[in-house]
Amino acid sequence: MNHRRFIVLTGMLAAALAVGGPAAAGQGAAGTDSVGTSVSGATTNTSDHGGDRDRHQEKFDYYLALGDSLAVGVQPNAAGVSLPTSEGYADDLAAHLRERNRHLTFVDLGCPGETTTTMVVGGCPFPHSYADQVGAAVAFLTEHPHAHILLTIDIGANNVDGCTNASGINIACVAAGLTTAASDLPKILGALTAAAGDHVEFAAMNYYNPFLALWLTGPAGQQQAVASVQLQAQLNGILGQAYGAFGIPVVDVSGVFHSTQFTPLVQLTPTVQVPLNVALVCQWTWMCAPAPVGPNIHANKDGYEQIAEAFADVVDR
Repeated sequence: MNHRRFIVLTGMLAAALAVGGPAAAGQGAAGTDSVGTSVSGATTNTSDHGGDRDRHQEKFDYYLALGDSLAVGVQPNAAGVSLPTSEGYADDLAAHLRERNRHLTFVDLGCPGETTTTMVVGGCPFPHSYADQVGAAVAFLTEHPHAHILLTIDIGANNVDGCTNASGINIACVAAGLTTAASDLPKILGALTAAAGDHVEFAAMNYYNPFLALWLTGPAGQQQAVASVQLQAQLNGILGQAYGAFGIPVVDVSGVFHSTQFTPLVQLTPTVQVPLNVALVCQWTWMCAPAPVGPNIHANKDGYEQIAEAFADVVDR
């Protein structure tokens, strides 16, 4: 793929896509309510007092978010630096939950760059006070044995994201990442479910495919976009199998983004038609934004809202 051509083309398309402005630099992963730190070192976001109280009219005392950069709403700032924001799916879901759970405490343990392996053994590249995310989550669950908790998780994308570059898709790299994910996920989910009390509810997600944006670069890029869908299906299949084995419902984010649908063709700009899945990646992520902001694999504000709505549909059942 001609990477320079990709940057130029996405820049030309950006004005027509109206994907929203870059996230503010330095914006933290906290909402508009009071912010503090939990005993496990997680970012917490509370309204009122929170705590393990018997609130018959409220479903959840806590919302515990686990995962990678999507869990903390990472978006690029104006310089193209990926930073946590308060406009991620977990923030949006917490706001939705507070409509019926006004005492809800939001705890976000997510770590940008987290893989399934670093989630277990530590080494997350983003600064955190905990040694490893699974250990911090287990500690939190153990400390709140009687609380009503919603726990969401997204993990696995970073196992394979680095396998795609301007030269194409490194199949051996993808295979290794998928094998590791399949091995690590039972350890992660086993530890979490063992620590969870009777009132902990789980929800997990699969992934959209940001590399569909390669379609914009011409015939070679279109071949890579098609191949990336096949690899995405393998990752999401491993996630679905692992979550299913532990009885955890899966939010179909891939379906929300219509990631496998190369038909129908839709109007991306007044002069450019693209498949539906490509158009939605351009609309809901930063992959089609001009440099230096894009291309960036993370969802934008609208994309995170779509993910949050999909979570809400599952949680509200």
